[in-house]
Amino acid sequence: MKKVLKTLLVTAVACALPFAFAACGSGDSGSDSDTTDTSSVVITMDPESEPAAGFDPIMGWAAGEHTHDPLFQSTLLITEDDITIGYDAATEYAISDDGLTWTFKIRDDITYTDGEPLVASDVAFTYNEAMKQATETDLSMLDNVEAPDDTTVVFHLNKPYSAFCYVAAVVGIVPEHAYDENYGENPVGSGRYILKQWNKGEQLILEANPDYYGEEPAISKVTVVFMDEEASYAAAKSGQVDLAYTEPAYSQSPVKGYELIAFDSVDIRGINMPCVPSGAETPKDKDGISYPAGNDVTCERAIRQALAYAIDRDAIVEDVLYGYGTPAYSDCLGEPWDNPDMIVQYDPEKAKSIMEDDGWTLNDEGIYEKDGKTAEFELLYMANNSARTGIAMAVVEMAKKVGIAITPVGKSWDEISSLYYETPHVFGAGMHSPSGVISHYYSDTDTVNGAMYSNEEVNAEIEKALAADSVEASYPYWISAQNQVSPDNDSPWIWICEIQHLYFAKDGLNVVDHKIHPHGYGWTILNNVHNWSWD
Repeated sequence: MKKVLKTLLVTAVACALPFAFAACGSGDSGSDSDTTDTSSVVITMDPESEPAAGFDPIMGWAAGEHTHDPLFQSTLLITEDDITIGYDAATEYAISDDGLTWTFKIRDDITYTDGEPLVASDVAFTYNEAMKQATETDLSMLDNVEAPDDTTVVFHLNKPYSAFCYVAAVVGIVPEHAYDENYGENPVGSGRYILKQWNKGEQLILEANPDYYGEEPAISKVTVVFMDEEASYAAAKSGQVDLAYTEPAYSQSPVKGYELIAFDSVDIRGINMPCVPSGAETPKDKDGISYPAGNDVTCERAIRQALAYAIDRDAIVEDVLYGYGTPAYSDCLGEPWDNPDMIVQYDPEKAKSIMEDDGWTLNDEGIYEKDGKTAEFELLYMANNSARTGIAMAVVEMAKKVGIAITPVGKSWDEISSLYYETPHVFGAGMHSPSGVISHYYSDTDTVNGAMYSNEEVNAEIEKALAADSVEASYPYWISAQNQVSPDNDSPWIWICEIQHLYFAKDGLNVVDHKIHPHGYGWTILNNVHNWSWD
């Protein structure tokens, strides 16, 4: 495994193409440059972090699973460093006894960059429109939002949803008076930063909002350059950026003038295992589109259970992540709603016994068969990501040892996004909210999870969690909901490892980030950029 990854690294660096920066840079070229603008930073970000719909919260910017500070907009609430809830535009909120009405009071001293005040009707407009449009933000719990006056906004829910405070912490507020079809490209907001320039597919430049109501940012200019991981590494090697995201394979090749820094995350890698036979379809989405679903091999419970025991998670962390990660058994590792019963020990012999107890026998090629069915399937992974590639290849080798044949197939995310309901995929997941349990295990007529999993007992526990009086009171139900999905039970997902987010930081740059990172290797790093500094 190490040999494979080292080969990938050498090839990647050798193939890195020349690149150029337009109107950006914190100093002279060269990794030993000592000329630094102490009020600005230049960072690299994966090209997939560039939002297709622009910086429009109504279209899902900063929300969904890739949660982060929307930067250009205010939010009602925020998540603090310890993932508890704090206030931003809101000053207080109250929940009705039946959990169906949430009432927020908001500040009266916030203005947009065009000088107009932020008022409660803007909040109502944002959420009402996002209910119709947002592609990633789950607002299915909302019925409607109203603003009885300029500082009061009332959310009417169609069902209790104790985790709604986490939604209110990521949906940016847009001005109704300045919103049109071009908003995503030219956002008018009230956040810490202003979008000064956006060269699509290349870079964008943020500048501090001089009228921001909060603390003045220490970093007044942020330039984001979109690069794949090879080019990002090359950018650090040439000293042209201040912070370059990187993958574990590159950790073995230090960069002169830079420190490799690592941030803990709940960014989990795992595999969805479609639980229904082939021939199914997903429920139609809001655009009326459904996708092929189901897999005749992974729908076998014994296959899913056996694979959970067949994977040596410690070896993957060591050999694929070079130690920059932790074995994971759920998508909420270390969070208050994590269930310890999800933990499974590496035990290939038990994996084999699970298969044989279920009537599977080895054929001449060492692969299990049962009733004319062979234990073989494809595994999708993002071909442009070295860590996911390494995880996929490791899983293939480990599964083969227990009689399960997996064929790895590398594709782009755009291709994978319509295929994974029928073909397992090396997924990334992890949220600052227990609603991640919903996205992976809940099923009703309007929702779909990547494993096509459905269990009424699990649904009932999730619904109890949502109906709890508070987020804290909901934790036992979120934990209970995971009992039936453990490796010894239905095992619809095979969780493998939590990755650390790695960056090459130029010497002298103090990167402040105390909050554990969620899934998403992009914008999360900028959550605290206003507090960064240079020595």
